[in-house]
Amino acid sequence: MTPKEFYTQYLTSLGREPDLKPGDFIIDKFGDSPEMADELLKPVISGLKTATCSALWEWEHEGGSIPKPGLLSVIVDGKDEPRCIIETLEVTLKNYDEVDSDFARDEGEGDLSLNYWREAHKRFFTRTLPAIGREFSEDMPLVCERFKVVWK
Repeated sequence: MTPKEFYTQYLTSLGREPDLKPGDFIIDKFGDSPEMADELLKPVISGLKTATCSALWEWEHEGGSIPKPGLLSVIVDGKDEPRCIIETLEVTLKNYDEVDSDFARDEGEGDLSLNYWREAHKRFFTRTLPAIGREFSEDMPLVCERFKVVWK
């Protein structure tokens, strides 16, 4: 099933006409590899993971707008198969070193601690940011997003 077909099923379940317009939803996945996409999808579907973050620099590099509350995203797995739809509830900008234990817990990864979050995200950003000419720093700006699963 394609992400568009998955989204159409979601609309039909709500009793809405599946009259799709550009920008109604985006297609996204977590992480930077098929393995990571599958690994991070599990806590999303179970409800443990209700937050995520990304480097603001990546959004600026791609020329896109950061997510806004109400955004619907079809989340795909490592094989690009649609698995759920999430709705963005809240978006805040904060530096890496300003992320608190509540947000780290809501990311639903590892042992849910801030220490785990910091180590895992430092490794992730150290690995991914050079592709856009940036380097990890403790005060790098992040787009911190809270979401809920609305369809699976």
